[in-house]
Formats: sequence, structure tokens, C-alpha cells
Amino acid sequence: MKKVKGKVGAVIVAAGTSSRMGGIDKVFAPLNGEPLLAKVTTVFEDCPSVNEIVIVLAKKSLEQGRMLVKERYWPKVIAVCPGGPRRQDSVKEGLHRLVDCDWVVIHDGARPCVSADLIERGLVAAQVSGAAIAAVPVKDTIKIVSRRGFVQQTPARQCLWAAQTPQVFRYGLISEAYCQADEDVTDDAALVEKLGQKVEVYLGSYHNIKVTTPEDLAVAEVLLQKQGAKKPATTEALCASVSATMPIS
Repeated sequence: MKKVKGKVGAVIVAAGTSSRMGGIDKVFAPLNGEPLLAKVTTVFEDCPSVNEIVIVLAKKSLEQGRMLVKERYWPKVIAVCPGGPRRQDSVKEGLHRLVDCDWVVIHDGARPCVSADLIERGLVAAQVSGAAIAAVPVKDTIKIVSRRGFVQQTPARQCLWAAQTPQVFRYGLISEAYCQADEDVTDDAALVEKLGQKVEVYLGSYHNIKVTTPEDLAVAEVLLQKQGAKKPATTEALCASVSATMPIS
């Protein structure tokens, strides 16, 4: 795989309220014998291209997070910091704590099935445009629905992708995007798009789910068990598996 030029920092965003997890902070929920956050952080710690890591947590979970880092001895973790009221506020806090990075990999702490390959491919994809996000073609037909519950439009499925993380950016680009942010967004790429900057999409994984409910946690356990039981598919195999749904340029 192509070598990435420049220093790479990672921001693991895990400061959500976990409102649908029955009162527990989902990033510390047990997942195959260890906290979910440990699964995520270990992948970034072991990824050769990542030089430093910042973990952003809810204030109530800071001490627990710092203890976890101390116990695991992750030398790349340079800070565990509190997040803000919105996801974008939390990301901004993480960006501020990176030190002289050329590239930033932003990842949802609630996506435990991330892999080093997914991170590395994102860094390679971002080299040209300065911005690249993991995503997968949608499998379902999507309806645009009015506030009153009526279908307004059915967009062509071939052009629809579900955004995931990691999302990779040049540090200067994502910093500028956050400085100019003036409205709520649900992912980092949306802010970069508002600058008029092109964002490349690279193929993510249908296994790269976000844990939101206890049911998601159970699914993630099964996926990680399968992931550990067999050799990860190559990029070529992944691309071939979805080639029929890829939009034609």
C-alpha cells in the first residue's frame, strides 16, 4: 500500500450521551470481554500510519477513560479530553490537542469493527483531494418524506452511499472547516463540503456498524468474532462484492 507522507493524528470521538443504551456509557460496554473503546483504540494504536491519538469522552467518563489508557499503556494516546454539547464541538476539542499533524483521521468511538486496512485506505484516498470518507452503497430503496409523512421523492439508489467513519482530512482543511462552522452537522465531511472542497468516497465495510442500542452491541460481538476467525478480505475482494451497485461515472 502507498506510504502516507506526513504526520498522522487520530481523533476518536466518544462523547455521546448513549441515551439508547439503558443508562450506561456505550463506549465502556463490555464487548467480547473488554470495553468497546478498547477495541477501537487498539486498532488505531496498532495502525502503522497513525502517530498520535486523542480520545474525546463525556465529562462523566473522563476518569474511567484515563484509567483505561493507563492500564493498557497505549503510547500513541497523547490526550483524553472532554467533549462538548454537540458532536462537532467534541471533534473541535480533539483537533485542538493534536500536535503538528499533517493529516487527521476522525473516527466514531462507537464503531468497534474498524480495521487498520480501513484507516490506511482512507489515508491513501485523501492524498489527492485532501479529504476522503469511508462509505458503503445503500442496499434499500430510500424515500424522501415530507413532515406530514408523504413521499416526495425516490432518489436513484445507485447514487446513494451511507457515510461512515473513518473520515480523513488534511489538518489545515478540517481546521478551517471547523473555524467556519455555523450550523449543526452530522459528520465532518459536511463542513468540508460547505467550503466547496471535493470529498472523495472510498469503500467502507458493511461490518463497520455504529453501536447505538444494546442490539447493535450484540451484532458487533458476532462480527468481531467472525473477523477474528478468518483473514480479512482484500480490498480487491471488497470492491468486487459491491461493483454491481457502484455508480457509473
